[in-house]
Amino acid sequence: MRVSYFLFLCIYLLQCSLSTAQHTETVYLSGTGSDQTKTWDFYCTDGMNSDKWSEIEVPSCWELQGFGQYTYGHTPWEDRLNEEGHYQTEFTADKAWRNKQIEIVFEGVMTDAEVMINGKLAGPIHQGAFYEFSYDITDKISFNKTNKLEVKVKKHSANESINHAERKADFWIFGGIIRPVYLEIKPKEHIERIAINAEADGTMDAHIFHQAKSVQTLGYALLSSEGDTLSSGFTPVDASQQPIQFSRTFSDIQSWNPESPTLYQFAYSLIDGKGNLLHEQKETIGFRTVEVREKDGIYVYGQKIKFKGVNRHTFWPNSGRTTNKDLSRQDILLMKEMNMNAVRMSHYPPEKHFLDLATP
Repeated sequence: MRVSYFLFLCIYLLQCSLSTAQHTETVYLSGTGSDQTKTWDFYCTDGMNSDKWSEIEVPSCWELQGFGQYTYGHTPWEDRLNEEGHYQTEFTADKAWRNKQIEIVFEGVMTDAEVMINGKLAGPIHQGAFYEFSYDITDKISFNKTNKLEVKVKKHSANESINHAERKADFWIFGGIIRPVYLEIKPKEHIERIAINAEADGTMDAHIFHQAKSVQTLGYALLSSEGDTLSSGFTPVDASQQPIQFSRTFSDIQSWNPESPTLYQFAYSLIDGKGNLLHEQKETIGFRTVEVREKDGIYVYGQKIKFKGVNRHTFWPNSGRTTNKDLSRQDILLMKEMNMNAVRMSHYPPEKHFLDLATP
């Protein structure tokens, strides 16, 4: 009876809304973009307004905040400064986070980043300006006092291959924490990430990477974009399987295409042998089949597509590499006005909000 009750509860959660206790909580330490920032303490080692502690908005490029040196990609290396930016801020940890895993996530830092939590190194120095990185800081957090975050950022990398790829290219070179910083709080037994391949005929294959030794059941639900449940169920899984593999074929699916971008929500949860909900998440997906036919072209669900698009850099005149959702929307609307159906990310991962807006 206990198991049946919890299975009923899990169905209810999947069909209605994610439980607040067992989903990933996100707490921003910075702002979310150039239009919404937070002020941190800042020290620049060279160039404009250097050698003194002041304040800076995060996320941002420090040059556009009045620090360091403006550098263009073709500026001779010997004429460049390799200024460092030293960032400091504080945050508190909710007591409700005890017995959970706490990660700090950086969506983008230019270029080498050393992260300290309460005077302890969070992990290896990250190199590369446009790639998201994170550290598990669970054992470095204090729940009875303020926590101190320090980030030391070098404008140029100690890795020469990164400098050749990013720092010596033909565009303005910036430094700073250019994208948001936040905490992710999740249960100890949790979903790490999921990879989904949803075909135009309704077939879905998913790989669910996890840290859940006691999981025995995977709960799932396919929802419309409005949140209505179209299909749901449970399937037994092996906790030792990494990743968990899930396959289903859903009926009456509307495939995604650029003219009719139908999207769905896929909700999934990990459940232990007693019916207890361990962790759950949702992903936005579209069902489509892309095929490259030799000496012919690219087909989307059997229809030949001619790409009409542009290269797009993450850049804005008054905020540099730091943008926001409204700016991404402006770029996409401009492309649509020119009757385009494709965009090339030149030459690095774009912001998450651009990908979210480009999908539909």
